[in-house]
Amino acid sequence: MSLGHFIAFLLIGALAGWLAGIITKGSGFGAAGNIIVGIIGAFLGSFCFGLLGIVAIGFIGRLLFAVVGALLFTWLLGFVRK
Repeated sequence: MSLGHFIAFLLIGALAGWLAGIITKGSGFGAAGNIIVGIIGAFLGSFCFGLLGIVAIGFIGRLLFAVVGALLFTWLLGFVRK
C-alpha cells in the first residue's frame, strides 16, 4: 500500500466516522472519537465485505463500506458499554 492510498484510507475513514456520528444522532464519540471510529470502521467494513467477496470500486464504494463499518463498530461499542 502506497502512502497515497494510506492517506486516502485515513481520509475516507475520517469522513465515514463523521457521517456515522450524524447518522447515530447523539451516540457519537465527539469529533476525534468519530474520526477514530471511522478509521477502524473503514478497516472493519472492507474486511467484512471482503469476506463476502464484495469489492468496493471508487470513492463512493469505499465510503459506503467505511460508513457501514463505522456504524457496525459504533453498535458493537454500544453493546460492549452496556
